[in-house]
Amino acid sequence: MCGIIGILGKTDVQERIVDGLARLEYRGYDSAGVAIMSDAKVSVSKAVGKLTNLKSELARKPLVGRVGIGHTRWATHGAASTVNAHPHYVENVSVVHNGIIENHVELKSELMVQGVVFVSETDTEVIAQLMKVALHTASTLDEAFSKTLAKLIGSFAIAVIVDGYEDVILVARNGSPLAIGYGDPDEAGASEMFVGSDALVLAPFTEKVSYLEDGDWAVITPERVMVRDHLGSEVVREIQHVPVENFSVDKGPYKHFMLKEIHEQPESLANYLRGLIDHNTGTLKPFLVDVDFSKADRIIMVACGTAYYACATAKYWFEELVGIPVEIDIASEFRYRKVPLTGKEIAIFVSQSGETADTLSALKNVKGGRAFKGDPPPVGN
Repeated sequence: MCGIIGILGKTDVQERIVDGLARLEYRGYDSAGVAIMSDAKVSVSKAVGKLTNLKSELARKPLVGRVGIGHTRWATHGAASTVNAHPHYVENVSVVHNGIIENHVELKSELMVQGVVFVSETDTEVIAQLMKVALHTASTLDEAFSKTLAKLIGSFAIAVIVDGYEDVILVARNGSPLAIGYGDPDEAGASEMFVGSDALVLAPFTEKVSYLEDGDWAVITPERVMVRDHLGSEVVREIQHVPVENFSVDKGPYKHFMLKEIHEQPESLANYLRGLIDHNTGTLKPFLVDVDFSKADRIIMVACGTAYYACATAKYWFEELVGIPVEIDIASEFRYRKVPLTGKEIAIFVSQSGETADTLSALKNVKGGRAFKGDPPPVGN
């Protein structure tokens, strides 16, 4: 799972961005990098492997500046290499990206016909190249970003900084989560601003967070956050107070996060169930009130990877305790095949990260009724 951190600060941001990347290590990654703007020009540092390798690079050659973006990458398109690591810097555009640009091959071909030369194997570089081209024709930075996003198909969370714009971070979300953090304003009304894959990475900086919705894009400055939806209309996304405990991202005594997660499973399960139980009556609190299991003829569980294995365990529980047949589908298969459904099924979608592109797309198809014969069944997520 890739991770994003961005800071529009009042002082040098390198150390804080690296600290943010450390809080993203729990997601797993194979490379990391930062892009920081100094005197209106961006410099990039990237390294393959553990974050300590990037720290060594930055110790050797620090990046100074008060606006920057950082990324931890889990390789999808292209090998784990420095050239494929994020941020991608093209001429004057720096981009970090979570998710997958599904039409990147077509877009890359179109750009190459125009003479654009690609240096990486990634789908993400397409975003940077498109933005570079759009800046030559658009009259404003906002317009260039909007034109770029209009060409993209897929699941993504994006953060962009552009040379010469020292007080702007551009962000967008479609499928992959993205949070905006708000610092405390000074007497002039200007604040430090933050961007992250989730509220967890923003916890050391602020507890005031808003979440972009699918199709949203935003222009972030110290004075304001301008958010537009997929139709281009300006919208307001609620600022929430989100306290996050520091222990959530600490490896503790364990060598790595996977080992920690294995040993903490009993505690995690107990913490989760605690919120579902009414301790005064010893019964479960009402939840999933809109889902009637008594009318379902089967349950379909859709997931990928380790979430799929979780569904395989849940299958035994549902069939034994509820008495309803359960089918499990790999999201990438379920998403693209025509599923013969009656409308009496209950569909449950499971994602470890909440960002799995195939699972999210399958869920959207179900909600839109595009995968069904008859009325769409109830959905649990």
